[in-house]
Amino acid sequence: MRFHLHPLIIFTVSGLLMSASHVAAAEPLPTSDETEVVLEADSLVGQKNRQLEAKGDATLRQDGKSIRADRILYTPSNRDVDAQGDVILEQQNDRISGPHLQMNLGTGQGKVDQPQFHFQENNGRAAAYTMDIMDKQHYQLQDATYTTCPAGNNDWQLNMDRLEIDRADAVGTAHGTSVEFKGVPFLYTPWMNFPLNDHRKSGFLSPTYGSTSKGGMDLTIPYYWNIAPSLDATIAPRFMLKRGVQLNNEFRYLGESYNGEIHGDVLPNDQLTKRNRSHLSVRHAQNLWGGFSGFTNFNRVTDDAYFRDLGTAVNSSSQVNLLQEGGFNLNQSGWNSTVRVQRYQTLQDPVAPIVAPYARMPQITTSAARVLGDASLAMGGEYVEFSHPTLLNGKRLVLNPSASYALVNEPGFYVTPKVALHSTHYNMGANNLAAIPNATRTLPLFSLDSGLSFERDTEYFGGSYLQTLEPRAYYVYVPYRNQNNLPNFDTAQADFSFTQMFTENRFFGNDRVGDANQVTLATTSRVLTSDQGEERFKVTLGERFSFISPQVNLLTPAGSSSKSDILLAVGGRLSKTMSLDSETDFDPNQSKTQRYGWIAHYKPEPGKTFNFGYRFQRNTVRQADLSGQWPFSSRWGMVARMNYSFQDKRILDSIAGLEYNQSCWTLRFIAQHYTTSTLQSNTGFFVQLELNGLMQVGSDPLTLLKQNVPGYTKMTSNSAQLSAQPTP
Repeated sequence: MRFHLHPLIIFTVSGLLMSASHVAAAEPLPTSDETEVVLEADSLVGQKNRQLEAKGDATLRQDGKSIRADRILYTPSNRDVDAQGDVILEQQNDRISGPHLQMNLGTGQGKVDQPQFHFQENNGRAAAYTMDIMDKQHYQLQDATYTTCPAGNNDWQLNMDRLEIDRADAVGTAHGTSVEFKGVPFLYTPWMNFPLNDHRKSGFLSPTYGSTSKGGMDLTIPYYWNIAPSLDATIAPRFMLKRGVQLNNEFRYLGESYNGEIHGDVLPNDQLTKRNRSHLSVRHAQNLWGGFSGFTNFNRVTDDAYFRDLGTAVNSSSQVNLLQEGGFNLNQSGWNSTVRVQRYQTLQDPVAPIVAPYARMPQITTSAARVLGDASLAMGGEYVEFSHPTLLNGKRLVLNPSASYALVNEPGFYVTPKVALHSTHYNMGANNLAAIPNATRTLPLFSLDSGLSFERDTEYFGGSYLQTLEPRAYYVYVPYRNQNNLPNFDTAQADFSFTQMFTENRFFGNDRVGDANQVTLATTSRVLTSDQGEERFKVTLGERFSFISPQVNLLTPAGSSSKSDILLAVGGRLSKTMSLDSETDFDPNQSKTQRYGWIAHYKPEPGKTFNFGYRFQRNTVRQADLSGQWPFSSRWGMVARMNYSFQDKRILDSIAGLEYNQSCWTLRFIAQHYTTSTLQSNTGFFVQLELNGLMQVGSDPLTLLKQNVPGYTKMTSNSAQLSAQPTP
């Protein structure tokens, strides 16, 4: 029979079992909800000292606290608890187990022998020789260990002389700590602390190491400084065997009306180049008042080869033009204006030099839009002063008002004409060797956009679907103006694509406005699931027909054919595991395919993915791209990517790696080879040991893998991560 006794009942039973004098001397127990004690057991016995003994599946509950044990001794007079045998203490979402517990319910202080402590945040567990319970939120463990490995598995663990757990500040502090993997200690610190949640904490981050052909063995030891809730910094010395010590610094700040970050990297006396090398990046954005805001983006390095020599990935080593700009924005009452000064630092490849872009000193842009009934009015304007040390300098003013009106605007049918006026004025400046005169160009533009949408219910392979048919016609008229004597500061001819087919101008930039008398015809058909409207398949076909031979061109010669290339795009989910995207550009005038590309994805489940793609552009590009992630045993998996150029007969970029995944740790071996310039390449080797819920030791390849292997999934048995940041 189970006994369930409240405090007053406890005293009644105890009084019957004790002497009358002892009962008379007893203090009554409080009975408020905050201190009410509930004691349950298979048997309950009172003793002369008014101590109650609960035996057999005993449970004591009080104020959100629960104590379970084989045997519980409770003294109501001083509220002491002594629990023995499979003790489990639960309080404030913490679960502590051990063979013996002593606690005072009044103060909340106690002691547990050989405790096992469970962290709900990341399924971690700690064990110790003893645990001192200071209160509900503060614990101190002696001779402690910590791991996120499941019970019975201690592949890795922290060994600590003392561990202090502060639930109020969500911080763990360890003294005399070593990190042990497979029984081998590999990292020691006399003092470290780490957050018990995802909050930031000052301290050393996990070191990263690897090797590159440009720098040799590479080791970085970052220190994270949590200066304030809105300020932090990372100081990361980087040791390169061939080059020396580089100091990388990052400072971030955040306020109510501003935010920004500063990166400053310095490599004094590079042992290979025999010179000091540095990199500075400053980004700042700030809201001022009344719709005003300001911004700065400044980037600079000491030499052209900085990123090629010191970068560790394609995205850093391939940088060419470093932006340097600052300015102000105004967004108010439908107007959006920007004033900026902008220039670039161009990093030249000696084998393949390029022309540096113009500086804009300054550039002023403005735009506005307003809807009046079914009409839409818009205004665009720009003033730029272009500056270049060797090319023609000049000033350009552009005004571009427009108006459109929805003649028909029904759910399945629309017709929208639009008129615009593009006016441009040039003042020539320095380096005008050809004596180009000042000029003005004003052109009207007219377009008519229309489309239909049809739907029908259908069935494919036993499933119910909604199929659409969406034809679209787009007409553009722009009269011809001879623009051969106008400068070209920032304009390029756009590639023919589905986006460009439905624009008024076939150029990017304002220095050229293409003459046009043409209509674009296209149609799209989609297959959507009937229940959720999810797109499963899509086909788009389009072609442009010109009634004139366009004469304003930068790439194609004047007098080109009246028919444009035919564009075909096909893509969608072929099944639950396979998808395909493709696009083809066919030239009917030459009966040749000018450009096509496709990529197929196969992903039967997380951790298994295979991608194969091919790109072709006549006389320019022939590249195959193969990537994937696949396990070949219950623990081992591989990840790889190769981008091969048939045109250059070489591998442009390749990644190969192995991953070993255990229940509480993952080991990754990654090698990468990538092109840094026309005749140069770099090869890097990286190793990372991830101790789930604690730290990652070695270079982090996850960003690299996610960027290069579509569908890549990080495989760990414990998804909850606790970033330990030890501090010496």
